[in-house]
Amino acid sequence: DCVLSSFQMTNETVNIWTHFLPTWYFVWRFLVLSSSLDLCQEPYHWPLLIYLLLVCLYPFASSCAHTFSSMSARARHICYFCDYGALSLYSLGCAFAYGAYAMPDHWVSGVLHRYFVPAAALNSFVCTGLSCYSRYVLGAKAPALQLDEIWGWRFPPSRLWGPTEYLGGGRSSGDAVAGYCYHLLFALLTGFLFASHLPERLAPGRFDYIGHSHQLFHICAVLGTHFQLEAILCDVRSRRAWLRGHLPVPGLPGTFGTAGLALLGNAAIIGAFTAALPRAP
Repeated sequence: DCVLSSFQMTNETVNIWTHFLPTWYFVWRFLVLSSSLDLCQEPYHWPLLIYLLLVCLYPFASSCAHTFSSMSARARHICYFCDYGALSLYSLGCAFAYGAYAMPDHWVSGVLHRYFVPAAALNSFVCTGLSCYSRYVLGAKAPALQLDEIWGWRFPPSRLWGPTEYLGGGRSSGDAVAGYCYHLLFALLTGFLFASHLPERLAPGRFDYIGHSHQLFHICAVLGTHFQLEAILCDVRSRRAWLRGHLPVPGLPGTFGTAGLALLGNAAIIGAFTAALPRAP
């Protein structure tokens, strides 16, 4: 019934498809890049591989949450717990990519750079925990309020505001900065639309099926991720020679080890909140 409802017009239908279709776009981009880049065997591309996998995960998890959350009150909580976790892991994937390819030249190998990914892993735990907890403290008073993509905020690399001599040089670097600027714009629009509930608050009932803020912020989030991906790919290609001369080769513990622990940690948080559901007020 839930799957069939995605082909009927409800206030969730467009929410489902605005993340389900982009999932397959990102899967297609992943497959194309896999055919042109050695993502598995080349350590330089391991952070990019983790980022691409998590880019495919978060819209799929969101689409599933909107599809199956109507099964029951308990199912709704569990679906969005998983949605929160996927978004938090996506934010960690962004940190992997930024730390590996987008750091300003003068920050590479500095203190901030060394702790950038571990701090992002810790942040993913905090974001998932707070988002899941919000369903307990806000559920009774404001059942429509969700924090799904607000907690999964993706910060752009500070090269956006850095001096031009730290951009690595070349046309591709300028393309990367433009992509990050577009990503920042759509990230801000995502948060604004979610928090403002525009346009439906101006004309209640007019946007119940098409055009309400949740649909619009889904679209903005996907467009932002698209521009972010293009910018990261520009950095991967244009800064490769410089980065390989200033950074050690990514290792398994620092990449897949960290990502695996973050995945297990977020799954444990989701499991703990799921187990606590019967005891919730």
